[in-house]
Amino acid sequence: MKRIILTGGGTAGHVTPNIALLPRLKELKYDIHYIGSYNGIEKELIEQFGIPYHGIATGKLRRYFSLQNFTDPFRVLKGMNDAKKLVKILKPDVIFSKGGFVSVPVVLSGKRCHVPVIIHESDMTPGLANKLSLSAATKVCCNFPETLELLPDGKAILTGSPIRQELLSGDRFRARETLGFTSDKPVILVVGGSLGAVAVNNAVRMVLPELLKSYQIIHLCGRGKLDESLKGLEGYAQFEYVKEELRDFFALTDIVISRAGANAICELLALHKPNLLIPLSANASRGDQILNARSFERQGFSIVLEEENLTDNTLLDAVNSLYEHREQYIHAMKNSSQQNSIDTIVDLIESVTA
Repeated sequence: MKRIILTGGGTAGHVTPNIALLPRLKELKYDIHYIGSYNGIEKELIEQFGIPYHGIATGKLRRYFSLQNFTDPFRVLKGMNDAKKLVKILKPDVIFSKGGFVSVPVVLSGKRCHVPVIIHESDMTPGLANKLSLSAATKVCCNFPETLELLPDGKAILTGSPIRQELLSGDRFRARETLGFTSDKPVILVVGGSLGAVAVNNAVRMVLPELLKSYQIIHLCGRGKLDESLKGLEGYAQFEYVKEELRDFFALTDIVISRAGANAICELLALHKPNLLIPLSANASRGDQILNARSFERQGFSIVLEEENLTDNTLLDAVNSLYEHREQYIHAMKNSSQQNSIDTIVDLIESVTA
């Protein structure tokens, strides 16, 4: 039995692709272990699958002033020591890293212990954690064709991002019954990310009366972002977040309005859902969502509306254009080469452990 260590954490986006690999790895009889931070979101997400979980100390390397910059280096050093001990004890055949700062000590320890390491970069441009890990990687998976040019020759492979296969098995009729929607209007799914997106939420609600003339709307608002005044509005259903119901909602959905986080848009690609992307502003991030969105736009998968250009009129025009031309976006997504991410990545894992 081959043993694999999965690692990644800090946000759900650094964990869910690892979760998507679990069924296939179990099918191949891998002994799976996970290394994450002591109490990060990854611990909660992974333990429900019965995977042995090992916590290590972790610190963040910030490129801005913070008092934690004075203490986190010591956590990073402890994390390096923790990770090295675990890799020596577990003796894995391979390490697969989805990124986040908790993964860096694990990846570097893998190299020191002569363990093949595969890392996955979700965004168009590598984040700092993966930049630190590149030299230790045997192979680097990525989501965007443009990223291949930014990675070391001979290491980079365009795989796309593994998504949870249960998302592909939704029941549109069950969703319609759950929501109380009719069959005579198309459905828009609005997704602002796990924490919600105030700008997207507000923009959709400002044009809600106009949208509801032609569409029904499922609105995933984020924690604490429900609008009580809109409860019971016909054709509109809002949720802080959903779990099992999400696959059914996707099955019912005709078009999607979403932020442009890499894992989220890769799910839309796999599901062939025409989408309007409203990326997080460069003023509030390193600009990776804008780059992700523009790549999807170039490949014919998406319409992009940047937050600075978001108005009632631009939003309505983009939604109506997306719905009118939805078939061309579906066709482009169906012809993408990034449709079998799980198989591609697992084949890569198998190849480095042969």
